[in-house]
Amino acid sequence: MNLLITGGTGFVGSALCSRLLGEQHKIVVLSRNPEKIKPPIKAVANLDQLSNDDIFDVVINLAGEPIANKRWNDQQKKRIFGSRIETTEALIEYFKKSKHKPKLLINGSAIGYYGTAKTNDNIDEKSGCDDSFSSQLCQKWEAAALEAESLGIRTCLIRTGIVLGKNGGALSKMLPPFKMGLGGRIGYGKQWMSWIHLDDLVGIILYCINNDNLKGAVNGTSPNPVINEVFTKTLGTALKRPTIFPMPEIVIKLLMGQMGEELLLSGKRVLPRKALDAGYIFKYKTLEDALINVV
Repeated sequence: MNLLITGGTGFVGSALCSRLLGEQHKIVVLSRNPEKIKPPIKAVANLDQLSNDDIFDVVINLAGEPIANKRWNDQQKKRIFGSRIETTEALIEYFKKSKHKPKLLINGSAIGYYGTAKTNDNIDEKSGCDDSFSSQLCQKWEAAALEAESLGIRTCLIRTGIVLGKNGGALSKMLPPFKMGLGGRIGYGKQWMSWIHLDDLVGIILYCINNDNLKGAVNGTSPNPVINEVFTKTLGTALKRPTIFPMPEIVIKLLMGQMGEELLLSGKRVLPRKALDAGYIFKYKTLEDALINVV
């Protein structure tokens, strides 16, 4: 197939491109730094470099300012919003002009869609949202992407959880203190962490490509989420390190503000109902197996 990918140089995008190249697909990546992309991948700096005659079977939109890199002041929030919405709207405009529309758009999203209210209930793709920043971000990003449906393009929205993989993602920030034996639970430790191994997230994206019956929201999470306390102990066991230094809730709020409250102190028990019902088989079903592979 021919694929157009945005965010192809990021943590998830790089792994996805590697897998697609291994399956002999042809890839064009839209990137702000096209000089960093090496053949056989073709790079473009903007959509104007593409022709209306170009044919893409699938478009995968993963572009966006990292959500957890900086404290959320007003300027950073605008950057996080704009980097996602503007790229998505530009893709929709490109589709409208294209003579050959893609069959499928796979668009990024996150389990932040489901909001921050604490609950132990199982959350699936039918669950609701709230007015938190992360939920509003996901709602508007998804709404922009769903404009593709009116053009006859099947659209999947991958609501990604905490992605565990080598050389990036959430673990890249957690590992240094844990390796020194300075890790511990975050806050009260009972908040849910809906994680997924990078290989399975890529696997679900490919499963969406190969299964025409999948559309709309698709949770990119493991079928076995855990609470933070369990995640902490499991990571410590995998590293053979103690986990006796908790990070109090007040410290998280002081250091990270709203970002820390929404991303670290709240969490939902999110299940990948659609992927499981469609027959996707997870490579890493348990947190133990995933962490042993990564660390």
